[in-house]
Amino acid sequence: MIPRPEKTFPALRAALAQVAPSRLAEMTTERDTVFTMATQANSFGPIAMFQLKWATVIEVERFPEVARRLHAAEHAVQSLGKDDPAWRAAMDEIRQIMDAARAKVTDG
Repeated sequence: MIPRPEKTFPALRAALAQVAPSRLAEMTTERDTVFTMATQANSFGPIAMFQLKWATVIEVERFPEVARRLHAAEHAVQSLGKDDPAWRAAMDEIRQIMDAARAKVTDG
Protein backbone atom coordinates (compact mmCIF):
# COMPACT_ATOMS: atom_id res chain seq x y z
CA MET A 1 0.00 0.00 0.00
CA ILE A 2 1.27 3.45 -0.89
CA PRO A 3 0.80 6.44 1.42
CA ARG A 4 -2.15 8.75 0.82
CA PRO A 5 -0.86 11.46 -1.57
CA GLU A 6 -1.29 15.19 -1.24
CA LYS A 7 -4.03 16.63 -3.45
CA THR A 8 -1.64 18.27 -5.90
CA PHE A 9 -1.67 17.18 -9.51
CA PRO A 10 1.93 15.87 -9.47
CA ALA A 11 1.32 13.86 -6.26
CA LEU A 12 -2.00 12.49 -7.50
CA ARG A 13 -0.50 11.57 -10.88
CA ALA A 14 2.45 9.78 -9.23
CA ALA A 15 0.13 7.85 -6.91
CA LEU A 16 -2.21 6.91 -9.74
CA ALA A 17 0.78 5.65 -11.74
CA GLN A 18 1.44 3.22 -8.90
CA VAL A 19 -2.09 2.01 -8.11
CA ALA A 20 -3.97 2.30 -11.43
CA PRO A 21 -1.59 3.19 -14.28
CA SER A 22 -4.21 2.31 -16.88
CA ARG A 23 -6.17 5.41 -15.79
CA LEU A 24 -3.37 7.96 -16.31
CA ALA A 25 -4.57 8.97 -19.78
CA GLU A 26 -8.11 9.45 -18.44
CA MET A 27 -6.79 11.65 -15.63
CA THR A 28 -4.70 13.77 -18.02
CA THR A 29 -7.57 14.26 -20.45
CA GLU A 30 -9.89 15.21 -17.60
CA ARG A 31 -7.28 17.59 -16.17
CA ASP A 32 -7.08 19.44 -19.48
CA THR A 33 -10.87 19.77 -19.63
CA VAL A 34 -11.12 20.88 -16.00
CA PHE A 35 -8.40 23.49 -16.31
CA THR A 36 -10.13 24.92 -19.39
CA MET A 37 -13.44 25.05 -17.48
CA ALA A 38 -11.75 26.71 -14.50
CA THR A 39 -10.16 29.33 -16.74
CA GLN A 40 -13.41 30.07 -18.55
CA ALA A 41 -15.36 30.32 -15.28
CA ASN A 42 -12.57 32.16 -13.48
CA SER A 43 -13.05 29.68 -10.63
CA PHE A 44 -10.97 27.12 -8.81
CA GLY A 45 -14.09 25.02 -8.16
CA PRO A 46 -13.57 22.63 -11.08
CA ILE A 47 -9.95 22.08 -10.06
CA ALA A 48 -10.92 21.34 -6.46
CA MET A 49 -13.52 18.82 -7.66
CA PHE A 50 -10.92 17.20 -9.95
CA GLN A 51 -8.51 16.86 -7.04
CA LEU A 52 -11.20 15.39 -4.78
CA LYS A 53 -12.33 12.92 -7.44
CA TRP A 54 -8.85 11.59 -8.15
CA ALA A 55 -7.82 11.55 -4.48
CA THR A 56 -10.92 9.40 -3.88
CA VAL A 57 -10.11 7.07 -6.78
CA ILE A 58 -6.58 6.65 -5.43
CA GLU A 59 -7.86 6.08 -1.90
CA VAL A 60 -9.92 3.14 -3.15
CA GLU A 61 -7.11 1.74 -5.28
CA ARG A 62 -4.64 1.92 -2.38
CA PHE A 63 -6.50 -1.03 -0.85
CA PRO A 64 -6.64 -3.95 -3.32
CA GLU A 65 -9.56 -5.72 -1.62
CA VAL A 66 -11.65 -2.53 -1.59
CA ALA A 67 -10.75 -1.88 -5.23
CA ARG A 68 -11.75 -5.43 -6.14
CA ARG A 69 -15.13 -4.98 -4.43
CA LEU A 70 -15.69 -1.68 -6.23
CA HIS A 71 -14.80 -3.08 -9.64
CA ALA A 72 -17.03 -6.12 -9.10
CA ALA A 73 -19.94 -3.85 -8.14
CA GLU A 74 -19.31 -1.60 -11.16
CA HIS A 75 -19.33 -4.66 -13.40
CA ALA A 76 -22.60 -5.85 -11.86
CA VAL A 77 -24.22 -2.45 -12.41
CA GLN A 78 -23.18 -2.50 -16.07
CA SER A 79 -24.28 -6.06 -16.71
CA LEU A 80 -27.50 -6.39 -14.68
CA GLY A 81 -30.88 -4.88 -15.37
CA LYS A 82 -32.13 -2.15 -13.05
CA ASP A 83 -35.03 -4.40 -12.05
CA ASP A 84 -32.63 -6.99 -10.64
CA PRO A 85 -32.25 -6.67 -6.83
CA ALA A 86 -28.53 -7.39 -7.28
CA TRP A 87 -28.27 -4.17 -9.33
CA ARG A 88 -29.48 -2.11 -6.34
CA ALA A 89 -27.12 -3.99 -4.01
CA ALA A 90 -24.22 -3.23 -6.36
CA MET A 91 -25.16 0.46 -6.51
CA ASP A 92 -25.28 0.55 -2.70
CA GLU A 93 -21.84 -1.08 -2.55
CA ILE A 94 -20.40 1.51 -4.95
CA ARG A 95 -21.91 4.38 -2.97
CA GLN A 96 -20.65 2.99 0.34
CA ILE A 97 -17.10 2.47 -0.93
CA MET A 98 -16.89 5.87 -2.60
CA ASP A 99 -18.42 7.70 0.37
CA ALA A 100 -15.98 6.07 2.77
CA ALA A 101 -12.99 6.86 0.54
CA ARG A 102 -14.14 10.46 0.04
CA ALA A 103 -14.54 10.89 3.79
CA LYS A 104 -10.98 9.66 4.35
CA VAL A 105 -9.46 12.07 1.85
CA THR A 106 -11.47 15.06 3.08
CA ASP A 107 -11.01 14.34 6.80
CA GLY A 108 -7.39 13.34 6.46
